[in-house]
Amino acid sequence: MPKVSVLMPVYKTQEEHLRQAIESVLNQTYTDFEFLILDDCPDDTREDIVKSYQDKRIKYSQNEKNLGITPSRNKLIDMAQGEYLAVFDHDDISLPERFAKQVAYLDANKDVGVVSSWVKIGKRISKTPINDAEIKRALMRQCALTHPASMIRKSVLLDNKICYEEIFSPAEDYALWCRLIPHTNFHNIDEVLFHYRNHSGNTTHKQSKKMEQATFAIWSFVKEANPVIYNEFILKAKHTTRFRLFGIIPLLKTITQGNRTTTYLFGKLPLWSYKTVIKV
Repeated sequence: MPKVSVLMPVYKTQEEHLRQAIESVLNQTYTDFEFLILDDCPDDTREDIVKSYQDKRIKYSQNEKNLGITPSRNKLIDMAQGEYLAVFDHDDISLPERFAKQVAYLDANKDVGVVSSWVKIGKRISKTPINDAEIKRALMRQCALTHPASMIRKSVLLDNKICYEEIFSPAEDYALWCRLIPHTNFHNIDEVLFHYRNHSGNTTHKQSKKMEQATFAIWSFVKEANPVIYNEFILKAKHTTRFRLFGIIPLLKTITQGNRTTTYLFGKLPLWSYKTVIKV
C-alpha cells in the first residue's frame, strides 16, 4: 500500500500544462505514492499524454460520461489506497519537496488532518495563516488553505463521513475545509511548496458568479456550526470604509475592529470613536 495517493482530475488540459503538472509529481523527492489521474472528458481524452510517461505509480482512468469536478474528486477519494491524500490540479506545479515536507508534518502531528503551504501565484507569494486557530478564524470568511497544495489525512474524511458537496461547487474545496473545522486541526507550512497557475481558464475566473453564490451559502452554515470561532473572528476582524467627496476627494475613513468604530477626517484626523454591542 502506498503512503500517499495523489489525486488529479483532468479536463481538456493544455498539453504543456498537463506535462508540467505530471512531471512536478514524478520529480518529488518523496517517492512512496500512487498517482491517480481521472479524465472527466470521455470525448477528448488526455490518455496519450499521460501514458507517454512510463511510471508504474501512474494509474489513469476515464469517466464514462462527464461527471463534473465534485463527483470526480469524490471518486478519486474512493479509489485512493494511501493514508494521505495529496490534492493536485491538472495545471499547477508542486515543488520537489512538497510531499516530503507534508508527510513529515502529518506523521509528527497526529491531531492535524490537513496541511497545506504558502504558494506562488505569478510573482506574488500568498502567505496564508499558519496555525490552526488563525486558519479556522480566517475560514469564517475565506478559503485559508490552498486546496491543490494540500495533503489530507484520509481517515479524517472517512471517520466523519465528510466529502466534497456538489451543492457548493465550484467552492466545494472551501466547503470541505469548513465541514472539517470541528473535527480536526489545520496547518500551513510557512514556505512556498507550490506554484499556482493563474489564467483566464481557471474556475475562479470562469465561474466567478456561481462561486460567489456558493460562498454565501457556506458562510451561512459555517457561522451556525462554529459560533465560538465566529465570535472570535468578529472581535478580531478589521473593516475599513472610505467616503470620497464627488467620488474623488478622500473625505472620511471609518475603521471597525471588534466592537469599536473610529472615523477619521481625510483618513488621518480622528473625529469620533464609539463601541457597539456585538450579537452573534
